Amino acid sequence: MNYSINQLPDRTAKPREQGYTMVMDKGMSLREVEDFLEVGAMYTDVVKLGWATSYIVPNLKRKLEIYRAAGIPVYFGGTLFEAFIIRNQFDDYRRLLDQYQMEYAEVSDGSIDLAHDRKCEYIRDLSKTVRVLSEVGSKDAEKIIPPYKWISQMEAELAAGAIKVIGEAREGGNVGLFRSTGEVRSGLVEEILTKIPGEKIIWEAPQKAQQVWFIKLLGANVNLGNIAPNEVVSLETIRLGLRGDTFTHFLDMDAVDPMFRPAAKTSKPGTSMPRG
Repeated sequence: MNYSINQLPDRTAKPREQGYTMVMDKGMSLREVEDFLEVGAMYTDVVKLGWATSYIVPNLKRKLEIYRAAGIPVYFGGTLFEAFIIRNQFDDYRRLLDQYQMEYAEVSDGSIDLAHDRKCEYIRDLSKTVRVLSEVGSKDAEKIIPPYKWISQMEAELAAGAIKVIGEAREGGNVGLFRSTGEVRSGLVEEILTKIPGEKIIWEAPQKAQQVWFIKLLGANVNLGNIAPNEVVSLETIRLGLRGDTFTHFLDMDAVDPMFRPAAKTSKPGTSMPRG
């Protein structure tokens, strides 16, 4: 870092197993990737090439080389996996992973109705050669999955060989873990956490308010995904309590300047106290 500040939360170091920032590349150019990596590489753990953008973007091989040179693994979005599966092209998908020397693969069923035992078979098969991230939840806003099903599916997919499970939210953050307004389904999240270790889950949280909610609940080293490239540095400041949204969250208030301690703040006649 450029200088020292006391009372910041400890961040895990790369390569890390907890505290992931998963970035979504929705079709950036090579120059955009290079610009992003100049400031964001040290805070990015893995990049997803959103849905099936890898099929149409030019210079795909060169893009992967740029990410690899920065030490950042890349994987194809789960929708691409589903596009191959629904067309009965699983073997072609495996050859695609080999062709582009992918270290990761995402297995999802957000756009197709895939029997869960079959999904676990794909996870077991792929996990023999790549690190599998499996996504749980539907992209259909009308399809509400009860908490017990999220838990049972996550447990089964981890047992099948997934290194982490991803909580679905889409790139907009308005399905799956969230209501259409973007509000977190907090009861769902808290129930999932009674059975699934937090370090095994990547929570898709593209909106700032969602990122803040998860950081306040689970700390600076929560795994967050579907982060826009231009929001990576911003997210890191939220993780560290260096943005207004989490400014006092990590502070030991007994150790700050006495004038800023809660007991020192009193309301003046005719004024109201600021909201916390």
